[in-house]
Amino acid sequence: MDGSLAEFLDQSVWTGKVYIDGWNDGTGGTEAVTAPADGALVGTIGRATARDLARAAASAAAAQPAWEATAPEERAAILNRAADILQANADELIPWIIRESGSIPPKAGIEIEHSAGFLRAAAEAALEPRVLALKSVDGREAEEQLIRVAHGVVGVISPFNFPLILSIRAIAAALATGNAVVHKPDPRTPISGGVMIARAFEDAGLPSCLLHIVPGGAEVGAAMCADPNIAMVSFTGSPEVGSKVGEACGRNLKKVQLELGGKNALIVMDDADLDIAASNAAWGTWLHQGQICMATGLILAPVAKAAMLAEMLATKAHHLPVGNPAMDACALGPLIVEAEAKRIEAIVEDAVAKGATLHVGGKAKGTMFPATVLSGVKPGMRAFEEEIFGPVAVVVAYTDEAQAVELANMSDFGLVGSVIGSDVARAKALGMRLKVGHLHINDQTVTASPIAPFGGRGRSGNGSRISGPAIWEEFTQYVWVTTKPAATPYPF
Repeated sequence: MDGSLAEFLDQSVWTGKVYIDGWNDGTGGTEAVTAPADGALVGTIGRATARDLARAAASAAAAQPAWEATAPEERAAILNRAADILQANADELIPWIIRESGSIPPKAGIEIEHSAGFLRAAAEAALEPRVLALKSVDGREAEEQLIRVAHGVVGVISPFNFPLILSIRAIAAALATGNAVVHKPDPRTPISGGVMIARAFEDAGLPSCLLHIVPGGAEVGAAMCADPNIAMVSFTGSPEVGSKVGEACGRNLKKVQLELGGKNALIVMDDADLDIAASNAAWGTWLHQGQICMATGLILAPVAKAAMLAEMLATKAHHLPVGNPAMDACALGPLIVEAEAKRIEAIVEDAVAKGATLHVGGKAKGTMFPATVLSGVKPGMRAFEEEIFGPVAVVVAYTDEAQAVELANMSDFGLVGSVIGSDVARAKALGMRLKVGHLHINDQTVTASPIAPFGGRGRSGNGSRISGPAIWEEFTQYVWVTTKPAATPYPF
C-alpha cells in the first residue's frame, strides 16, 4: 500500500506516531505492524508508554467540560459525519483491515458498515432527554430532577478480532454522552483499531484533545486503570485480562464495563430442519476463523441427529478454503498469531484422545487453521469446557430438552444462546432457560445490533452492557438536583 496514493489514510501523517493532542511521537519508540497471514509489514505505529497515557488523560480531562456543554445536536452531527467518512473511504480502508487482522473481504466490509451504524446510533442517543423529573417525597413544593452527566474521561481498551467495530462501539457511546476518550487499541491491530478512527474524527471536526489513541502493551492498560483523570474503563477482550482490569479499576474506585468471551451454545431441536441448522452452525462457528466472542462454541443436537449433523458440517468444511485473504480467494483467513493455532490444535488433540471423533481439519499450518469438526464431545474435554476462539465445530449429543439446557448452562460463560426449531414458542421457552445476555431463536449466535444492549453474564462480563439504551446507563451517572423557590430556615 503506497501512502502517497491513499489520501484519507496517508501514511506520512501517522507512521511512527501516536495520537495525543494530534499526531506526535510516543515515548516508547515505534513498532511494526505485521500481517498474520504472511508476516509482511503492514505499517509502523508509534508506541505509547504509561507517561504518554498520563499526558493523554490530563489533556482529555481539560477538554472534556466544554464538550459536555456542547449542544447535543452538534455532538450528533460530528458522529454522523464520522460515519459518512468511514463509508466514503471504505474501498481504501477494507484492504487495511484484511491485511492487519486477517479478515476475508466480506468481514472487512462488515466492519465498515457496522462501525458506521454504531456511530449513527450513538448520534441518535446523544439527542435523547437526559433529565428525569421526580416527585418530592416530603411534600414540599420543590422541583426535583435526575440529570445524567458524563463521567469525564473514558478509557477504552479493544481487541484484535473486530478492531474497528469494537473500538468505535465504545468511543462513539462515550463521545455521544459528553465524555472525552483515551483509547488503547490492541497492539496487533492499531491501524484498524486506532488510526482509522482518529482520522475519521479529525475529518469530522471533533474538537482537539477529546480523543487520544495510545497504542501500547499491558503497561499502558494498567496505567489507564490507575490514572486519576480517567473515571471509567470500557474493556472488550478475554476474561483473563478482563478480570485484571476489573480488579485494578475496583482498587481505584473506577466504573468498569466489561465485555468478555463466550462459550455459546446453539441448540438444534428435534423438529429442526437439519440443512438449515447446519448452515447456521457453520456460519456461527467458522466466520472470521471463529475469532469472535459470539462464535458458536457448542452445537447441541439430539442423539438421533448428532452424527448426521456432524457429517453435514464436515461436508461444508471441505468446501471452505483457507488462505491469505489479501491475495487468495478463501473463506477462512489466518489466526492472529501462530501460538493461537498451536493452542487450538492441542484442544482438538485432547478431545480425540478422550474419545471424540475428528471428521475434518484439526491441524495447523503456521497461522492457518482449517474448518474443523469434532463430534462425540463431552464434559471433561477441553473442547467442551474452553472458549476455543478458532474454527472448530464442537458437536455434542443430548437426550432430551432438560439435558440440552443442562449442557448449555454448564459453562461459566453467559454471552449468547441460540435455538433452532420449527415450533417457535417451544424453542423460545427452551431458550429462556439459558443463562445468557443474548438469545436468538432460529438464528445462529453471531448476531449484534447497534441499538441493542450487548453483554453477558458470568465470565462473559460483569452484567454491564454497551450500545442501545445502555449508552446512557453505562457512560453517564445521575446527579440528583432539588430546587426550592427560595431558601427556608431550619430549627438550628
